[in-house]
Amino acid sequence: MAEQHTPRSLIVSLYGAYGRGRTRDEAPMPVAELIRLLGVLGVDAPSVRSSVSRLKRRGLLLPRRTPLGAAGYALSDDARQLLDDGDRRIYARAEPELSDGWVIAVFSVPEAERHKRHLLRSRLARLGFGSAAPGVWIAPARLYEETRHTLERLELSSYVDLFRGEHLGYAATAEAVSRWWDLPAIAKLHEEFLAAHEPVLRAWTASAGTAEDAYRDYLFALDSWRRLPYADPVLPAELLPVDWPGSRSAAVFAELHARLHEAGAAFVRADGPVDRRPEA
Repeated sequence: MAEQHTPRSLIVSLYGAYGRGRTRDEAPMPVAELIRLLGVLGVDAPSVRSSVSRLKRRGLLLPRRTPLGAAGYALSDDARQLLDDGDRRIYARAEPELSDGWVIAVFSVPEAERHKRHLLRSRLARLGFGSAAPGVWIAPARLYEETRHTLERLELSSYVDLFRGEHLGYAATAEAVSRWWDLPAIAKLHEEFLAAHEPVLRAWTASAGTAEDAYRDYLFALDSWRRLPYADPVLPAELLPVDWPGSRSAAVFAELHARLHEAGAAFVRADGPVDRRPEA
């Protein structure tokens, strides 16, 4: 996870952080605001428009007029579901327990539709599943609901059976987990996040910045972090190597969220200075 913030990814992060209200019929985000808010992150207007068009073609953004008649974009129901599912991972702090069990996905795709086999594998991997055997994928049981939503949205559910269960051997579970997931690669992602964003947290701890600073630092941290809970299934501690960096990177993101999210909202609203103390 090198620090590569694409315009499309930043737009998704922006909507996830500041583009959702309590109802599905809130005013859309004006295009001019998208350009202003992405411009602060180094994205030019043509790139914003191009990325918005791609998200529209994917059915994630819907063209809508604001109450004042300006062009804007609102989230589709699918986009809301994606963001709501993502919230449960991105902001989760509960420590997983081995007794929670596993969800197992077993799939079979006809040869004539083998392109869907590749899509299934890639989606399960992106959801945090590990490969236990050909056509058999495993993940912590808490990922069941999001997996079901994803398979249904992509019209892949007819190829998959989902099971809940526990690992009974023959290898020790910690040994099996090291085969199902590439733990060194996941650890490296956490280390890269820490290298990029732990200094940011130290700087904010030393002294506060402006609302614009808070918005910029928070969006970049969120855009980096939100991929990690998908690459990392967040396994129980007893199954992980000693000195696993995941807990530390999660703590850094949680502290950045507490310090910067609401402070950055003032810049999104363009309503002046705010108290930048951490949220209670």
